[in-house]
Amino acid sequence: MMNTVKAVKNALICFVLLPRFLAAAVVFWLLDFLCIRKRFFLRMKEQGGDAIDPPLCISDSNRLFSFESLKAVWHGQKLDFLKAAHLGRGAPNTEVVRLEDQRHSRILDCAHGDRPLILNFGSCT
Repeated sequence: MMNTVKAVKNALICFVLLPRFLAAAVVFWLLDFLCIRKRFFLRMKEQGGDAIDPPLCISDSNRLFSFESLKAVWHGQKLDFLKAAHLGRGAPNTEVVRLEDQRHSRILDCAHGDRPLILNFGSCT
């Protein structure tokens, strides 16, 4: 029963994500194609050729539509869709570790009264 619920949930997520994925893939393909076309015209001008009518086949025009790049676009769309934080909604109350005593607590447990809670996501590198 649990596997069926999980399978239905995954199918619904895929159904919702499919239009977003296809739109993102087409936009990335168009951007990639424009970059390749621009590079091709610049090369033709450098060689002194006629840059008015490009050939129909450009050798590296399929690099975005490789399986790996489409997998990356799908993964990015899935991460964006399943994220916990959304614009206009309450912040997720995730678990954190306090530095003083290594005790686990929730972020909103650190908020006191009307005082704003400021989170600083920095890097030590």
